[in-house]
Amino acid sequence: MTIPFREATIELDAISDNVRHFRRLTGVQVIAVVKANAYGHGAAAAAVAALAGGATRLGVAEIAEAVELRRQGITAPIVAWLHAPGERFDHAAANGIEVGISSFDQLEAAAAAAGVDRPVGVHLKFETGLSRNGIAPADWTRVLAEAARLERIGRLRIVGLFSHLSNTSPEDDRAALAKFEQGVAAAASFGIHPEIRHLAATAAAIDLPETRLDAVRIGIGLYGLSPFDDRTSAALGLRPAMTLRGAVAAVRRVPAGTGVSYGYDHRTDRDTTLVLVPLGYADGVPRNASGRLPVSIGGRRFTNVGRIAMDQFVVDVGDTPVAVGDEVVLFGDPTLGVPSAMDWADAAGTIDYEIVTRIGARVPRRAS
Repeated sequence: MTIPFREATIELDAISDNVRHFRRLTGVQVIAVVKANAYGHGAAAAAVAALAGGATRLGVAEIAEAVELRRQGITAPIVAWLHAPGERFDHAAANGIEVGISSFDQLEAAAAAAGVDRPVGVHLKFETGLSRNGIAPADWTRVLAEAARLERIGRLRIVGLFSHLSNTSPEDDRAALAKFEQGVAAAASFGIHPEIRHLAATAAAIDLPETRLDAVRIGIGLYGLSPFDDRTSAALGLRPAMTLRGAVAAVRRVPAGTGVSYGYDHRTDRDTTLVLVPLGYADGVPRNASGRLPVSIGGRRFTNVGRIAMDQFVVDVGDTPVAVGDEVVLFGDPTLGVPSAMDWADAAGTIDYEIVTRIGARVPRRAS
């Protein structure tokens, strides 16, 4: 079998199974978050897999992402919640895309995009303490009154009320839930009764049942990764969907004292074998993990040496027999004995979300 030069294999059944797991765990609807090219997994394929697993709606950051999903033939409900200043919502309206509303101006823009007998579906977002987007509590009355009026005259359809949690502590998240419930009550006082209320993302969906409400927004968990530092994917009942692999591009036997990569940050301390892996920071391999990045070759784990370059990095395999063309698994499902995205995150001082999302465009994605 020919090993690909570089490739990210996406196990779509894992995505479907992860959705089923969250449906069983939470007992509510699952909104599958496929923003940022599905956290690097391929948005259209991930969306189809999530819907096959029982997701009822898709979530993206930007309208352009939602329009592209429509272009790919996906007809399921999609909500997009992050908008440029002054953005018009005509493309959203024309494609039946629901929009998150975080201000009075956005509410007016959504109403302006509505057509005859074609109200724009909106999700009103309350600011509940994360200090990002969302309708500020001081503006709730004004926005809710106008939203109710626009719904009565057929310009809008208020599909949802939502917010986002900080995942700082259970106490902080419960305080945000209480604030959100105030917003829901305020909306009800204006006659707004949405189809769904959604607050919890992956972490709260797992740990804070009271935040599940009508639907949970599953992002990192959709791809089988853990949002927690102290619990693995397997401990949460999830299967990682992405395996990043490549082929050994060169093998070099070198003496002790040989410098490796730019700056000679590493020099060999013995006669050894160095192998070249043809992925680098242009492909999403974190340069700041240089000298700590784990990989698996021939079922054995090794750590890179020297600086990670734009297109390649070096691994010291000692006296282990390795040949050009041998498979290198950079990360994948750790239950199969390979490094995990969390192992990479630990090496880079970041989170597993960033590791998978940053995998570059020149790495082909192959569904399996």
